Amino acid sequence: MTATQERVLDAAIDLLATGGLRALTHVRIDDRAGVPRGTTSNYFRTRAALLIGVTESIVLRELPVVHAAFAPRTPEELIDAMCELLDVTSRDNRDLTAARLVIFMEASHNAELRAELTRGRGALGSGIVAALADMGARDPEGAAEAIASCFEGLLLHRIARHVESDPRPVFEAVIYGALGSRA
Repeated sequence: MTATQERVLDAAIDLLATGGLRALTHVRIDDRAGVPRGTTSNYFRTRAALLIGVTESIVLRELPVVHAAFAPRTPEELIDAMCELLDVTSRDNRDLTAARLVIFMEASHNAELRAELTRGRGALGSGIVAALADMGARDPEGAAEAIASCFEGLLLHRIARHVESDPRPVFEAVIYGALGSRA
């Protein structure tokens, strides 16, 4: 990816995070990125291609953060990792997360975008499945789905509603429930 393409994607993410889907136009991205008009269109001919590009960029940016969090050996370490990841995604990476949530809503009626999000979620979730299997989960994939759904719900509340409640009790209930223990 070229430096200019990265600037275009940064600008697109910023526009999605601050102005929603309506703010996302090729011209606005060019202006925000400080590139000549037509640059965004050269990289992403259509709005659909642009949304796919933004989605891929968000996943690539989130992968290192997520993978760093998922080397837990115990349920307690997994709970700590989930709490930390929620803090990072809802505070440090708030704009990136807000842009991703805008894309989630657009994917509700865009099958191609939905498929890209599914691929991204698979890449992001693979570490948790392995960690749960190592901890003895009866159904690591189902447990990972429950934990991811819980995480996404908490994240949505933090971003959309500015709710900053302690996630630890929620993650404890879901993770210990998935593992069938409280030890």
